[in-house]
Amino acid sequence: MTRTFRIGQIVPSSNTTMETEIPAMLRAREALHPERFTFHSSRMRMHKVTKEELEAMNKEGLRCAAELADARVDVMSTACLVAIMAMGRGYHREVERDLTAVARANQCLAPVMTSAGALVHGLKTLGAKRIALMAPYMRPLTDLVVDYVEHEGIEVQDSICFEIPDNLEVGRRDPMQLVEDVRRLNTQGVDAVVLSACVQMPSLPAIQIVEDALGLPVISTAVCTVRQMLENLGLEPVAPGAGALLSGKYPVLQKR
Repeated sequence: MTRTFRIGQIVPSSNTTMETEIPAMLRAREALHPERFTFHSSRMRMHKVTKEELEAMNKEGLRCAAELADARVDVMSTACLVAIMAMGRGYHREVERDLTAVARANQCLAPVMTSAGALVHGLKTLGAKRIALMAPYMRPLTDLVVDYVEHEGIEVQDSICFEIPDNLEVGRRDPMQLVEDVRRLNTQGVDAVVLSACVQMPSLPAIQIVEDALGLPVISTAVCTVRQMLENLGLEPVAPGAGALLSGKYPVLQKR
């Protein structure tokens, strides 16, 4: 029998992208592999991408984890990168521990991950030492993301931020605009480009186009989230049309 896996996401209430791009990648995978997926979310209130709203939103994560545990999802992930990175270096590890404890207390054995941790994991899977990235955040929040990534041992050579405070507006941005935006990014000598260091800024239609144009790996936080979800499920981490990280070229990192 073909097995069906339940994908659980803890999503900001104003996020409209992770519930479209994650399913799109996994549906594309279904055309090539037998596994099937269903998608389940619990939401945390957030409208403006400010440090204050992000802090308040994070407090709702434990409730969301308990709700997803009730659905007996097979993998559980947060779907907000900056909410975690804005709280301090390495914070995704603390969040993953706390959410795992809630899941286990509610009889759910699913692996628990974060989109923030997935971005770091994805970059390390690529072996990236130097990157360039783009994000929709205001500059102070973008700087926190840059610092967070660099603390994980990955140099950020250049970053562009579009300074869009309204999260709904971020989700309405045309992903194909990134094909033009990336031309302003200094990608000379980098190992990878993060086309969207944000789970709300759409980028999937542009990933493969930009990767083909630059001739180096191009990822997004959503792509990295799918990669780690598949790894956590013990499935081959591939999906067509989503760039190098999901191409099958890069093996699963051995856990230390």
